[in-house]
Amino acid sequence: MQKQLTQQNGNVRLHLSADEQMAVEIGAAIESLLFVSGRPLERSELRKLLDIDDASLTAGLHTLEHELESHRRGIRLQRLGEQVQLVTAPEMARYVAALLGLPMTAKLTSAAMETLAVISYRQPVTRAQIEAVRGVNSDRALASLIQHGLVTEVGRAQTVGRPTLFATTPEFLQQFGLTRLDQLPHVAGNPSPSHAKEGE
Repeated sequence: MQKQLTQQNGNVRLHLSADEQMAVEIGAAIESLLFVSGRPLERSELRKLLDIDDASLTAGLHTLEHELESHRRGIRLQRLGEQVQLVTAPEMARYVAALLGLPMTAKLTSAAMETLAVISYRQPVTRAQIEAVRGVNSDRALASLIQHGLVTEVGRAQTVGRPTLFATTPEFLQQFGLTRLDQLPHVAGNPSPSHAKEGE
């Protein structure tokens, strides 16, 4: 990855390798597709639309993510599992909230926050697993989190009774100023969120 600097009309220009230039172009195409779609897109959709392999897609996503963050743009690339989307930068939340007339944050009880912490670090997780960690019934806290759009059902566990599995949503990431689950603070003794592996 050799980069060369040249001076042209008082501006510094960066010469990129062919691979880096391709990643920049793919990143720009991804940005356009996500902007127009207005919804999360699956990595498989992006690969098909752009006619590229997974390695090229990953390079393009990394480049776009770096560009948006390093230039302090008003949007960020959010990745959750196989989905990617454009979201507003956390530091711009107050402006967006003012425009839309929204409260800055959802008001959650301490029980709901505790339940959310268990889910975010151990997802996907069943109600029984949440309650085993907390030591108390979590029905009301879980219902509140679902109502606020921070948690959703993501499937069924392959165990007796096939209990419902819960995980966090893209709204959870936005509310907490994250773009990926692996940005959650590290807590000793807790496993990394299983959705943090995003094809990288």
